[in-house]
Amino acid sequence: MSNNIIDDFNSYRSKMNDKILADNNKIVKRIFNLDTNAFTEGALDKKTKELLGLVASTVLRCDDCVKYHLESCHDEGVTKEEVMETLSIGTLVGGTIVIPHLRRAYEYWEALDEKKGNQ
Repeated sequence: MSNNIIDDFNSYRSKMNDKILADNNKIVKRIFNLDTNAFTEGALDKKTKELLGLVASTVLRCDDCVKYHLESCHDEGVTKEEVMETLSIGTLVGGTIVIPHLRRAYEYWEALDEKKGNQ
């Protein structure tokens, strides 16, 4: 499997975020800031918050969000078993319409493992 899906996603995300933030829109900047701060340590640790973000993203069927939270989960040391259990809950809540997103999430997690040498 190619690591290009990770590099392509991160490159595009970074490029577009830079362009969007360069427009200096106060509301957009505050939303980005709120999103960043919501996933910092608090009463819940970062790992738990990322898993919650993964469930919500799965249910909402946002592939970009799923990829983002999968990578953050991977960085936090979440295991494949923990990710699969989390995705199973998202699929249960979201219904069968979520299954294509589950497939892409599984593929992305495999690419993360391959790229970061955890296979």
